[in-house]
Amino acid sequence: MKIIKVLEKTDLVIVDLEVNLGKEKRTGLTLCVKYNDEYYPLSTAHDGRPILMNKENVIKKLN
Repeated sequence: MKIIKVLEKTDLVIVDLEVNLGKEKRTGLTLCVKYNDEYYPLSTAHDGRPILMNKENVIKKLN
């Protein structure tokens, strides 16, 4: 494994995230990276793989 580059202007944030589970809404604190005004949730795999930022999971902040 090697680091290719370090991203500038990123923040590690904890957000209060609301999700829909069927007809039910739940909220919870979620660790995210803020990059270019987009929020990437960080999820950990339990098999030891690194945490990855996934563009498909970007969360837009409500104003």
